[in-house]
Amino acid sequence: MKRPEIIAHRGASRERPENTLAAFRRALELGGDAVELDVHLTRDGVLVVHHDAVPAAAPNSALAGRAIGTLTAEELAGFRVRGEPVPILRDVVEALGLELTVYCELKGPGTAGPAARFLAGAAGQHAVHSFDHRMVAEAGAMAPAVARGILEVSYHIDPVAALISADARDLWQQWELIDGNLVNAVHAEGKRIVAWTVNDAAVMVRLADLGVDGLCTDDVALARSIWPGGRDHR
Repeated sequence: MKRPEIIAHRGASRERPENTLAAFRRALELGGDAVELDVHLTRDGVLVVHHDAVPAAAPNSALAGRAIGTLTAEELAGFRVRGEPVPILRDVVEALGLELTVYCELKGPGTAGPAARFLAGAAGQHAVHSFDHRMVAEAGAMAPAVARGILEVSYHIDPVAALISADARDLWQQWELIDGNLVNAVHAEGKRIVAWTVNDAAVMVRLADLGVDGLCTDDVALARSIWPGGRDHR
């Protein structure tokens, strides 16, 4: 059984506030191979890491209930995620250095081009993915050297057609819909398959036995207890 890449979902989100520098640093400490995060674009064009379009815990009533796209980076700096600030993507990439792969989910509108161009010029290994496959194709047109993936919650009749149409490398598939036929079909086209979001040890082992290339998990420590040892996916 080949060990899959261990991808920390929004960082080590079982132990630290999700999508924060604290969560990403903890994923590194626990021995993750990569982190997965969500990106949005502020009104003044800064790529920031957060899941929801409208952040909670606003610093004042004037900013409460506003979407990230309507806020400047300076305004967003006052928001907190369980006490931690909302990080800028550049700071996350610089903090992780060359240690971990960074998988950026293109969450907010207008993020495809800026995120792809930024990652193309950043040191280390990076990729983008999205439920909106149009954004994946746009990222490829803007920065073809940046690896791309598509997110899926459906099991298609032709499981690789969407990958090919978006010129994507990775199929991010909801784990409950992964079987041997799907893995074999993806691998036959020279593509990769990432299972999300897997937090059960028995499921991790079963998916690894099927041959998935990556496991996106909230529980990096659990995955590492199954596969101890150094990082070997670089």
